[in-house]
Amino acid sequence: MTDLLGWVATAVFVGSYFFKRPALLRAAQMAGAALWIVYGALIGAIPVVVANGLVFAAAAWTLARSRQTPLATPMPESYRATLTSQPRNN
Repeated sequence: MTDLLGWVATAVFVGSYFFKRPALLRAAQMAGAALWIVYGALIGAIPVVVANGLVFAAAAWTLARSRQTPLATPMPESYRATLTSQPRNN
């Protein structure tokens, strides 16, 4: 049963690399890390628990930070035209 948990954790973590949306990527990384934490605890591997605790925390922090940052608004066409029409002094 413990080995199966390790394989599921591996599959979830590897699968996270196929997500295109950052929020889903972070959520999958958090799920994989949580599974690895349980696996590490079951086999008594403190380095596995600590390393995946850090992965979980980093994924949670970046997910929370991305939800607080407003989405970028597109540059108005009039401003973009102004930028491209100015001569460059190189």
